Amino acid sequence: MTRATASSSCQVCGRPIESGDGAGRTASYCSQACRQRAYRERRRPRGVPARELVSDIGDRLKRLRLDPALAFHADVEALSTRFTQLRRLAREAREATRRDDPENVTPAAVTKPTAPPAGDPLTALIEAHRQELRVHCYRLLGSYDEAEDLTQETFLRAWRARESLDGVDNPRAWLYKVATNACLDFLRKHNRRPSTYEPVPGMDSGDGPPPPRVPWLQPFPDDQLPDAPAPDRRPDEEAVAGETLELVFLTAIQQLPPRQRAAVILRDVAGWSAQETADLLESSVASANSAVQRGRSALREALPGRREDWSAAEPSPDDLALLQRYMDAAARADFDAMAELLREDVVLTMPPNPFWFTSREAMAAFVRANLDPASPLFVGHWRHLPVRANGQLAVAGYLQRPGTSVFRAQLIDVLRVSEGRIAEITTFEPHLFPAFGLPMTL
Repeated sequence: MTRATASSSCQVCGRPIESGDGAGRTASYCSQACRQRAYRERRRPRGVPARELVSDIGDRLKRLRLDPALAFHADVEALSTRFTQLRRLAREAREATRRDDPENVTPAAVTKPTAPPAGDPLTALIEAHRQELRVHCYRLLGSYDEAEDLTQETFLRAWRARESLDGVDNPRAWLYKVATNACLDFLRKHNRRPSTYEPVPGMDSGDGPPPPRVPWLQPFPDDQLPDAPAPDRRPDEEAVAGETLELVFLTAIQQLPPRQRAAVILRDVAGWSAQETADLLESSVASANSAVQRGRSALREALPGRREDWSAAEPSPDDLALLQRYMDAAARADFDAMAELLREDVVLTMPPNPFWFTSREAMAAFVRANLDPASPLFVGHWRHLPVRANGQLAVAGYLQRPGTSVFRAQLIDVLRVSEGRIAEITTFEPHLFPAFGLPMTL
């Protein structure tokens, strides 16, 4: 009996894809080359990114502060990120020119990668688990950009080792093992640990304790979460539950050593059993359980005492109304109205920048002058759009600087609401606007 096949078209080149009627989603690409091209296209900012980057770099150079030293370092670090993006665009433009050059002496057949056969089971497996593996990498790394890179690295490793998939009983666990090892290899090469924010000379940060500092922390768009949760979650009732993408949890778990971090995420977040976790980490059950227990103990010390004190939840109508008042007050440059929405012990951090505040009064002293059109420190007029990041309320801020007519992407604020007021604001730089489906200008 002949098995029925379904035909679809490659999302990149349009060639037909033949696939069987087995389990798994229909393949979206006809080859690994098309998959990588689509990945690069997703990473590329929309619009005219080179012009936007050059303009942003020029603006930042004009505002570059030489003193104090910490501010100088923060401004240069922010510039380096922009130059990295600009170099990537230049490299892609150069490669595109080479591909289109009729004088290229390399035959096309030499450089064209071997395409997997139509209906290749590895392709279907990758497509079925792409989103949950990206979230897994994000929890391990805390960075959206690095999670994207390591997810791609996972699939490249899986493709190179595809022959071993034939004898695998649980292909999903096999992919998790490849992804976990890729992330652990990355963390071994980048031996970084969170620190604590230090006082900034000349700036009052408030009288609260300095919060943890994770310079590589980035937000994750809610609309890129898996369609359905991972099956069979069995979290320890004393540890964090499985829906942990909140920034408080990510900041806390980044403080664990990499293998402890992986063990806790695999066991308590991804929902693998003790034996499965040991197999994924290529260790004994006793060793894996020990890593999980030590990690849970460290997390209990790093997180607030009650989960409801920090956990994100589906926003209530009151939360959404609070968010709208926050955006309206910013648009009117009405900081008094904004301050009414903040808790007295509100915490503001700005990774990767060194600035931080632990009280409404200290934050007001810093922000008020920037919002007041009569102030010499006035930065311009704001417009915000609501977004969702890490399961939390968030806004994307666009700034129209004095003397200009365009609102340019400036920041993403992720908010944590507690008892009807904003308890925490984490401010991120704007280069992830395309990942949230947002334009760089309004």
